[in-house]
Amino acid sequence: MSTFPHARQLHTLNQYVSDVQDKINVSFEFFPPKTEEMEHTLWQSIFRLATLKPKFVSVTYGANSGTRDRTHDIIKAIKSKTGLVAAPHLTCIDASQEQLKQIAKDYWDNGIRHIVALRGDIPAGQPNPQIYAADLVKLLKDVADFDISVAAYPEVHPEAKSAQADIDNLKRKVDAGANRAITQFFFDIEQYLRFRDKCAAENINVDIIPGILPVSNLKQLEKFAQMTNVHVPNWLINMFTNIDDDPETRKFVGASVAMDMVKVLFREGVRDFHFYTLNRAEMSFAMCHTLGVRP
Repeated sequence: MSTFPHARQLHTLNQYVSDVQDKINVSFEFFPPKTEEMEHTLWQSIFRLATLKPKFVSVTYGANSGTRDRTHDIIKAIKSKTGLVAAPHLTCIDASQEQLKQIAKDYWDNGIRHIVALRGDIPAGQPNPQIYAADLVKLLKDVADFDISVAAYPEVHPEAKSAQADIDNLKRKVDAGANRAITQFFFDIEQYLRFRDKCAAENINVDIIPGILPVSNLKQLEKFAQMTNVHVPNWLINMFTNIDDDPETRKFVGASVAMDMVKVLFREGVRDFHFYTLNRAEMSFAMCHTLGVRP
């Protein structure tokens, strides 16, 4: 029996690539490196993914001044070295409103126009922040006409009182001036689609951009999922069975899962996708190439 795909299968694959090519937008997320080696890897990834002309790239932000400073420096360097739209994360944690205004003004003065506005994770033992994400959006809009992304949670924020309370909070952020929402990573596409429908029913009229996490390490994924209230389905766990010591196969599996998600979401009308890169370019670049997003 031939191992080559049937002609009809090839036609379907070609049609899919033709349908998607030049019709989706991508963005990428990075985090500040902690060592020189990590910084080298980060810049290799940034330069490689920059060739795909993403809509923007974002850099995460910690709850201490050291991480904040690294985020600021990386954002400015990305803009100057690549010309990409660079979007820093900004949180309400460990900063006064006056400090947040000064940070925002500094970004604006340096040509940074897009900010990802978040409440941020509250460190153990610290009190709740003075303001929350919706307040931060308003503060930023009062400083200047920033393009603002906020977070959304198809499987409900871990600290939300209910799913409806979580959607109400997203609406407050949008009403305050947010331009789009980027979701936490997920694997249950039906859950995302139901969430999107509920947002539309509440007149949340901005794009709900799916956050896509290409998985290459199941143990790391399970750790992330536990922190973020994301369900890891059994079918995904089974796909990583017996390949703990085979990193190349894990990458292929993870990329395949992520591309299948993009295919289904594209058919459901999604055109923008945000990839959580974990500062590695290989999987995101390969997926984008396959999807027709190319240099």
